[in-house]
Amino acid sequence: MSKYDHIKEQAYEANLQLPKLGLVVFTFGNVSAVDRSLGIFAIKPSGVGYEKLSPRKMVIVDLDANVVEGKLRPSSDTKTHAVLYKNWEKIGGIAHTHSTYATAWAQSQRDIPIFGTTHADHMAFDIPCAACMDDEMIKGDYEHQTGYQIINCMKEKNLNYTEVEMMLVGNHAPFTWGESASKAVYNSAVLENIAQLAFLTEQINSSASRLKDSLIKKHFERKHGPDSYYGQINKLK
Repeated sequence: MSKYDHIKEQAYEANLQLPKLGLVVFTFGNVSAVDRSLGIFAIKPSGVGYEKLSPRKMVIVDLDANVVEGKLRPSSDTKTHAVLYKNWEKIGGIAHTHSTYATAWAQSQRDIPIFGTTHADHMAFDIPCAACMDDEMIKGDYEHQTGYQIINCMKEKNLNYTEVEMMLVGNHAPFTWGESASKAVYNSAVLENIAQLAFLTEQINSSASRLKDSLIKKHFERKHGPDSYYGQINKLK
């Protein structure tokens, strides 16, 4: 038994959801889960197929991306996860995929407009796309700088990471986060669905209008507002 077993299990279970939800192919993508009390997170090992994963193969690293426990190399995106965990203290999990539609929007360097109520049910803002990384950042510690690319975009667009839990990294792919690793994966699946709907909307009507503010407010607040009424007050048995 290891004191990290619980966080390895969380990361393992979350990573298995990526191929099940059709969000990755081959070894693309990764999920991590953090334990703030221990100052570590568990992340998928680099280049290992999902079918070959197990809890013991998850790699434990500290918030400076140093390996604490594990025989395998951690994901190549580990430093990006570390930067986000160090700067955003309220997140418990991070997911990174190259899902088809979200990645296509990232490659197009476009925010995803809030066209409909499906989008508004989850967030009241366009899904942001960070500008393509500049050459100096690319020449530096690339994965470390990717974390700041995400953080800087949120600051530039005046967005709060607890309200907007997803982002497209320009010419790269999406990152999502949440209160847990499972929530980060949930957000990845939601993002991919919204990205697909937005793409189809523009194919059907290239002049489609952004959802009006009153509907954005209504749909977001009925699920997330102080007087929300979506779902059950008590959990079903």
